[in-house]
Amino acid sequence: MHGTAPSASLKHRDAAETVRVWDLPLRLWHWMLAVLVLVAWVTPNVHDGLHRIAGYAILGLLAFRLIWGIIGTRHSRFRSIGARLRATPAYLWNLRRGRTGRYLGLNPAGTAMQLALLLLLIVSVVTGAMQVTVRFFGLWWVEDTHEVTSYLLIPLVVLHVAGVVLVSRLQRENLARAMLTGRKLLRRSSRTS
Repeated sequence: MHGTAPSASLKHRDAAETVRVWDLPLRLWHWMLAVLVLVAWVTPNVHDGLHRIAGYAILGLLAFRLIWGIIGTRHSRFRSIGARLRATPAYLWNLRRGRTGRYLGLNPAGTAMQLALLLLLIVSVVTGAMQVTVRFFGLWWVEDTHEVTSYLLIPLVVLHVAGVVLVSRLQRENLARAMLTGRKLLRRSSRTS
């Protein structure tokens, strides 16, 4: 009985020091998308059926994300995307000096990366779906667009992961874990947007 009290107080303290940011639907979307993009990237011309299934699943996830960006919870919505994009150059300049600021939601660089990844994924999956239709089958520009956008995704994903690692180190907070648990550290200097 004596051993349970400290555990309860630690849970209470942890809850007081963190705040819920990422909701469960967004976190599931993020990790399912990561897995499906990897599957789609390694399966073309080898396992075309699996490649198509992954592509259609990604298309469904993108549709969900666009809807969730409008009706989802606070940090899932796209409402502050313009302001964050305008702040991106200054954010990246300060990042060079190790200054990140504090954001509960996506920081400006994360917002820019989110937009770039979403746009590339949309073009990639739409052109991939077009390739298997009678009307667009065999058209060089559809195939080339699909291939180029698919290859551009990989360096962006690597840059995304590197950015998460860098900002996690600078802020001394595991941002990948925050995307698993939905909770981020709450500090007084945290921006609530």
